[in-house]
Amino acid sequence: MMFRIERDVLAEAVAWTARSLPARPSVPVLAGMRMEVTDAGQLKLSGFDYEVSAEVTLEPQTGEPGVVLVSGKLLAEITRALPAQPVDFVVDGAKAVVTCGSARFTLLTMPVEDYPSLPAMPPAAGKVGSDVFASAVGQVAVAAGRDDTLPMLTGVRMEIEGDTVTLAATDRYRLAVRELKWQPGQPDISAIAMIPGKTLADTAKALGSTGAEVEIALSSAGGTGEGMIGFSSAGRRTTTRLLDPEFPKYRSLLPTEFSAKADLSTGPFVEAVKRVALVAERNTPVRLAFRGGEVVLEAGSGDEAQAVEVLPVDYEGEEMNIAFNHQFLLEGLGAIDSDVARLQMTTSTKPAILTGGKPVDDGGAPDYRYLIMPIRLSS
Repeated sequence: MMFRIERDVLAEAVAWTARSLPARPSVPVLAGMRMEVTDAGQLKLSGFDYEVSAEVTLEPQTGEPGVVLVSGKLLAEITRALPAQPVDFVVDGAKAVVTCGSARFTLLTMPVEDYPSLPAMPPAAGKVGSDVFASAVGQVAVAAGRDDTLPMLTGVRMEIEGDTVTLAATDRYRLAVRELKWQPGQPDISAIAMIPGKTLADTAKALGSTGAEVEIALSSAGGTGEGMIGFSSAGRRTTTRLLDPEFPKYRSLLPTEFSAKADLSTGPFVEAVKRVALVAERNTPVRLAFRGGEVVLEAGSGDEAQAVEVLPVDYEGEEMNIAFNHQFLLEGLGAIDSDVARLQMTTSTKPAILTGGKPVDDGGAPDYRYLIMPIRLSS
């Protein structure tokens, strides 16, 4: 087996494939990257750890058919460091030789016959723009839990109803919901999938740079068991197993009536929260006091360091003191994708909703909502 290809093309493809390889594989071959030049002259790079698979198809300048398995992480480091010249890859017995300009690397190969076969892509369900998909997943995945002892909270729930996809994630302290339009393969499609949050976020970010549409493929929709979801775009495809579809009834958690509404310029609000939070201990909140046309941000108390900052605000409602985990608040502000942040509140102890302050075309709910639980202030 051999092939020649441009360094940038190879480095990007190897990095994309290697991102899903396990850091501590259960068996050594799972740390490998399978490289195949097909009879048709295409170069396929793939990785699989029994949970997530990734494959990219390239068109090398020249190639001789064959298959080899080499260390994926090492190959990624090598290709990233190569000079900007064509790369020659040649398999010589039990070794693979990578040559680029004056640089030459020799890699040991692994037994390719021990490598598991990649799962087939599930049936195609529909398509969505890669940039819209990446943005939506990024907005929601920020609220997914990171505690593996509660696996249902580490996922992003995808609900498909006709031409609408709803993504939702929660870690019990905040909830993010995003609705987006897509092109379903069948107009009456209805499906639910719980996708591992980190895997979905990595996939959406990687495919978001392709500039093409992302095709979503889904099996065992709405059921339990060995469900799988796949994503493909611009010669790249990835699959992942689904989590158990159990998930909190989140729609009932979203308040529909509020007693107060505050609109702030997002950039200055973010910077002020960051400054005030410098004196906040890890589990102590940033306090917000809304008074007419201003909000007072405070952190720290008593004998500790303290910080206070005042910002102008377009505010409707009675005066209110409310407090939030500053990291959760900043992550929500970073996700709303708007110059104006709108914070809607009921009381200082009930969930608040953070959205972009942009007008909604149809007069309905905004397409992105970030629910955040306040921290009870000690009297």
